[in-house]
Formats: sequence, C-alpha cells, structure tokens
Amino acid sequence: MQRRKVIVAIRLKRLGSKRRPFYRIVVLDSRKRRDGAVLEEIGFYNPRAKDSEPEQCFKIDVEAAAKWLRNGAQPTETVRTLLVKAKVFEQLSA
Repeated sequence: MQRRKVIVAIRLKRLGSKRRPFYRIVVLDSRKRRDGAVLEEIGFYNPRAKDSEPEQCFKIDVEAAAKWLRNGAQPTETVRTLLVKAKVFEQLSA
C-alpha cells in the first residue's frame, strides 16, 4: 500500500465580521478548505491595525514557523511577506 504525501501549507484563516477581517496564521493540509481544521495556529494578522503599532498588526511564533518551514510547509504569498517582516527566514539560514 502506497502512502500519500501530505502537502502542508501555511495560510491565513479568516475571522471577524463583515468588512472587518481578522486573520489567524495557520498550518494545515493544503487540500483542506481555508477555514477548515488546522494542524497548528502560529500567529495572527490584523490588516486594519495601524502600521505604527506593529505588535497589534501581526504576531508570529517564529520558532513554530521555522519548524514547519524546515519540514516542507509552503507559505502563501501574503504569509511569506509576513514571515519576511518577522525575520523567520533569517532564523532558517542561521
């Protein structure tokens, strides 16, 4: 019996009310729907927060994100931008 390879993705899970989005940064099987069951929540992103308050705009567990990236998780473009801002890729190269 062959074992299927699971492709893991790091993406945004939408929360919040209509016209007031709030996102959690989650790790999940890429075949699951956007707001489906997650493997792990590694942070949040609030696009409505002011840029002058970066701690309220987004927060990422850098160690958890680095662990998933080392194991082959593929981030979406938006999440990749947030990971660069959080300096996760610098930790991977070190």
